[in-house]
Parts: sequence; C-alpha cells; structure tokens
Amino acid sequence: MKKSVIIGVGLAVAALISYWIFGGATDEKMTDIIVKVEFGDFQQIIETSGELEAKNSVKIKAPSGLRNYRIYNVTIQDIVEEGETVKKGDWIAGLDRSEFKTKVQDKQIELEKAQSKYVQTQLDTTLQMRQSRDELVNLEYSVQEKKIVLDQSKFEPPATIKQAEIDLDKARRALTQAEENYKIKFRQNVAKMQEVNAELRKVKGEYSGMEKLSNSFTILAPEDGMVIYTKDWDGKPVKAGSQISTWDPTVATLPDLSRMVSKTYVNEVDVRKIKSGQLVDIGLDAFPEKKLFGKVIKVANVGEQRPNSDAKVFQVNVEIEGYDELLRPAMTTSNKILTKEIEGVLSVPLETLHSKNDSITFVYIKDGGGISKQEVLVGETNADMAIILKGLSQEDKLYLSTPNNMESDEILLLSELSGKRNQEKKEGSEKQAAYSRRSK
Repeated sequence: MKKSVIIGVGLAVAALISYWIFGGATDEKMTDIIVKVEFGDFQQIIETSGELEAKNSVKIKAPSGLRNYRIYNVTIQDIVEEGETVKKGDWIAGLDRSEFKTKVQDKQIELEKAQSKYVQTQLDTTLQMRQSRDELVNLEYSVQEKKIVLDQSKFEPPATIKQAEIDLDKARRALTQAEENYKIKFRQNVAKMQEVNAELRKVKGEYSGMEKLSNSFTILAPEDGMVIYTKDWDGKPVKAGSQISTWDPTVATLPDLSRMVSKTYVNEVDVRKIKSGQLVDIGLDAFPEKKLFGKVIKVANVGEQRPNSDAKVFQVNVEIEGYDELLRPAMTTSNKILTKEIEGVLSVPLETLHSKNDSITFVYIKDGGGISKQEVLVGETNADMAIILKGLSQEDKLYLSTPNNMESDEILLLSELSGKRNQEKKEGSEKQAAYSRRSK
C-alpha cells in the first residue's frame, strides 16, 4: 500500500515538473529569444545568382556576305551537339541554302543575258565600224574622181571648170565630215563596249562570289575547342531549326575555358554600391562543396529589362581566379559581392529592430530582471545585420521579437535625435505657416 502511494506521488511530481519544463515555459521560450550585441568587422554583401561563361571565345559565324544578296535570315538545318569537343576544320553546322540557291539560279540567268548582250553589242559595233570604213574609202575615191574631172576641164569653158571645182570641194567636205563622224562613232562604240563589259564583269563577279559563298553554308570549326550554343535575343539557345540574323550571324562559340567569368545581374537599387575590383565569393550549384573567388571586372552603365521581369537590372561580370577543369559554360553560380567592410563596429540582427511612426527605430533591451525600449541610430545594413551608431553598448542583450505587454511602454529617446526631430518639426511648421500666408 505504501509502495503504491509513493509511486503515485512520484508520478504526480514528475507530471508537474514536465508541465513546468515543456508546457508552462514553452510560451516564454518561444517569445523571449535573446541575442547579444556583436562587436567586430561588418561586411556589406550583395548576393546574386549568375551564369558561367568564358571571358574570351572564338565566334563561329554564318556567311557574312548574305546581306549583299538581300538575305537577312537563314535557318540552321543541323548542328553539332552542344558541349562536344572539336578540332580545327571539323564540321559544326549546315545552313538551309534553298533561298540562296534560287538567287544563284537567277544570277546565272542574268549572267547569260549579260554575256549575250556583250556579244551582240560587239557584233553591232564591228558592223557599224566596217560600214563607216567602207564609206570613207568610197568618199576618198569620189574625191580622186572629182579631181581628175577638174584636171581634164582646164580647156573647157569657165562655167564647166567652175562646176568641176565645186564638185571637188563638196567631195572633200563630205570626206572630212565622214572622217569626223567615224571618230565620233568609234568613241561611241568604245563607250558601249565598256558599258556592256563592265556590266558583264559585275554579274560575273557576283556569280563567282555567290558560288564561293554557297560553300560557306557548311560551317567548319575555326579553332580547337568545345562547342557552346549562342543565345538568341530572348535568351534561348540557337540550335537546329533556329533562324539567325545576318546582322549577327553567330551560330556558336568556342570558349577559352582557362579564364571564366560569372555573368550576373544586379537591381538598380544595389548597382550603385558595386565597383570594379570588389572581391566576390562564388559558389557552384553543381558542386556545392566547391568555393571559388573572383573580383568584379565590369559594371554596365546602362540597365536592361530581362525576360519575364518588370525590374531594370545592370549586368555585372565577375572574373574567377585561377583555372578549374570542372568549370563549364552555363553553370549556375551564387555570387556574394563584398561592397563594403567596416572595422570595429556594433551590429545587431535586423529582427531586433522595431519602428514607430517610421521615424523612431528602437530595440527591446533585457535590463536585469526588466525590459526597456531604447531608441537607436542605425547605420549601414546588409541582408542580416545592421550597424548601431548610438544607443547600445557591447554588453547589451536584445529581444528578437516584441515581449508581451510592451507595445505601450515609452521609448527611451536619444537626446541628439530628439533635438534634430524637434528642429525638423519646427522648420516644417514654419514652412506650413509661410505657405498658408501666401495662400491668403
């Protein structure tokens, strides 16, 4: 009997202790999470995600002369698999040449017409010049005949002699005029031949260029390397079936994997904090255990709007130090850009900061057995912590959340900030009064 009583009492005491530890103290532990004010170096870090790409790469391009033949887009029929390693001269891609082939056929017909026109003009001018030469010979004979008539008429009456002289003069003038006409016609025919010859050379050159260009529709590797697809304007990779513009005819790239860059984008609010030369800690999603280091080498001056986003962002390039054979283009990176480091300051978690009327920032301090609300002056902040310029000491302990029944307690204000607020309030009242007097 006594043994049963002792066991019952023991179970009751155990239940009370368990309730006090795990039940009664639960709410207090949940709400009264206390942290210390930290003293040390403060780092302002901007975290972004990015994508690896080679700092330097060789572009594999489609034929650059297609615009000369009014072809502005060309389709990729087939292309080597992305990531494949190729040697110089290896096949990379084949382009659709159907539109270009039609233009080659049209140019061939144009060439045949130009050749026919050249031959016809050559024959016409030859015939004209032969007729003109025959005419000159006949006119020379006519002059000689008229001269003989004149010589034989010296014993004739004066009228007959005069008529013979007139006929000889006419024959000579006709010969002189024919000679001048021959020279003009010769120059005309030379100009005609030069014109048709120039047109023929032009069409021949275009046709020859098109024949050479048709061989460029089979694209070969300009260097050794790993093939990486280029991105279109919408960020999608250019692959088989894609169309490329002849204004930017890049089909793929052969990156130099010895020097890699993490290309990332920073919002317009944070970009002003980023400068070339800042250090960056880099992580790889594919290899979480690997840590890399780099520095900012370029910050874009002009913002852009990324697909599926309304916010403006600025491109930031981070060069990775050293070489790692595991790094591949298009790998996703996490970048922690150190924008500022301040030595020997007090800092607290952002969760400990509270505000009133958006003008007073305060914290809850554990003051012995009590709690006080203290105004603080906040300096620089990062994603987790904030620098405290005034209002706290290193020995203070703060509540992460609002303690029970403390919302209505008064805040211990900083005298420096109180004076500044009063001055600002006074200046605001004076401006309002001046505006009211002007309105009247």
